[in-house]
Amino acid sequence: MERLTIIKCGKLYDGIHDELQENMQILIRSGKIEEVTGSTEVPEGAEVIDLSHLTVTPGMIDAHVHMDYRDWHRIREEVYQTSEEMKTLAVLNCAQKALAHGFTSVRHMGNINAFGYGVVDVRNAINQGMFHGARIICAPLSLCTAGSHGDASQSYAGNFRVSAVLQNMKPACGCGSDFFVNAVREQVKYGADFIKIMATGGFFTPNDTPLQKQMNDDELEAVIRTAHELGTTVTAHVYAPEMMQTMLKMGIDGCEHGSLMDEETAAMFEEKGAYLVPTFCPYDEAVHYDPEKLKDKQPEFRAKLELYKDRLTEGRKVIVNSQIKLGYGTDFVANHQNYESGWEYDAWMRSGMDPFRILKAATKTNAEILGIDSFTGTIEKGKNADIAAWGRDLLTDSGALLDCAFVMKDGIVYQTESGSDL
Repeated sequence: MERLTIIKCGKLYDGIHDELQENMQILIRSGKIEEVTGSTEVPEGAEVIDLSHLTVTPGMIDAHVHMDYRDWHRIREEVYQTSEEMKTLAVLNCAQKALAHGFTSVRHMGNINAFGYGVVDVRNAINQGMFHGARIICAPLSLCTAGSHGDASQSYAGNFRVSAVLQNMKPACGCGSDFFVNAVREQVKYGADFIKIMATGGFFTPNDTPLQKQMNDDELEAVIRTAHELGTTVTAHVYAPEMMQTMLKMGIDGCEHGSLMDEETAAMFEEKGAYLVPTFCPYDEAVHYDPEKLKDKQPEFRAKLELYKDRLTEGRKVIVNSQIKLGYGTDFVANHQNYESGWEYDAWMRSGMDPFRILKAATKTNAEILGIDSFTGTIEKGKNADIAAWGRDLLTDSGALLDCAFVMKDGIVYQTESGSDL
């Protein structure tokens, strides 16, 4: 049966124009946007949803989520103390809560805790209508090397027998170009939407550094070439400018974090047209230095943030002042729950980013990064009716995306859930 809906907007950000349009209406027919107009006419039989007191936007998109944990306070315990089935349920919980917070699509950036492909099953189940939740684009397993940022057995390195058993539980952890060629093929075979690699060390793991190169050039080239041969894209966890430059020259599609960015590397991103998902929020206590909040971090995370705080601050400035194609992503594993995606808006605004650039990153640009821009990411004729609305001022209130007042996905309205304490 055909459904006809009219949404009356107070203000409208459509994901295309850097403006808030006044008194617009969105006509939705059977889950698709048919017209965006200033007309006040209501077609016969249409349901009217009055959001004239709210700012309406496309459904938001978080391009960097790790969905397979329940509570960031216990994330390390969950790796080996929680069943694969519970980790799969955690993915579903994240998808449902993300939708309730106004994020209609999310990109799962490799399992933090899980060793299997439960995220693929949840993605498929949501797409088939078995459950409601945010649309999932996923890389189930991050490709990584022994002892790297993607190797969760790092913490057990003091007992090599235990560590070796745990390392071998992760199928995408290995060595050599032949291994990684096959690993890409396996990821695609088992349902990956894109490929994620761990190119450098990180801040959250205990025994490496963010500047440490953790895949050699032959391995990197093998991953990027094989993925492109199979028609999929590659992104990388990376901090070091030299490593970003190496992968950009190899033709990588984009990068995650890039927090130690320099101007030379930023210029290369701009030249190549590659995207960056900078994940500001996890490093905010260092960039906007707050030693009290740093005490809430795990000891090794806190120590690295203290050590690199000046470089993080400079890298943030370079990113903000650049013309890099930026996506909006959170990477919450150590400071917020994985579905509380609105916190990243606060981090971008307090870093001096123009609000319209943030909104475009979280809608139109992210849809392009996820490869779903043919049907979502903007409010225009022919797109799916993925729509959110907000009661706070998106242009001045850094906590506005923590307080979703309305959400619709594929033309269906869902209950919202506020996460605001800002």
